[in-house]
Amino acid sequence: MNTKRILLIEDEPLIQRSLKKLLEKRGAEVTIASNGKAALDLILSTSFDRIICDLMLQDISGFDVIEDAKKKYSLSEISKIFIIITAYSSPQVLDKAQNYGCTVLSKPFTDIEQALETFMNF
Repeated sequence: MNTKRILLIEDEPLIQRSLKKLLEKRGAEVTIASNGKAALDLILSTSFDRIICDLMLQDISGFDVIEDAKKKYSLSEISKIFIIITAYSSPQVLDKAQNYGCTVLSKPFTDIEQALETFMNF
């Protein structure tokens, strides 16, 4: 079985560590980025099976990351690869995510097992 390579873009250290540990327990190889700039460098230089991106980062938004990722990925690839995680899932956010075809999960996750299943299911 191939190891699934996941990029986790999250600036909250506790969430970052917890998700990394839980995903690794499920056999994923997890790379961490704490801001959008670092994430973009990784996205453009490395291949990932899944990119889990927090919407509110210190430097830029998750949507900015997705826009820049278009340099490498088509829109249909983006819709399969990216999952947006956010504590602010307003109708505007959900609409914008829908433009990219991305799945959006609200933080805190109501069901961590279900969230992990979504992250690993590709």
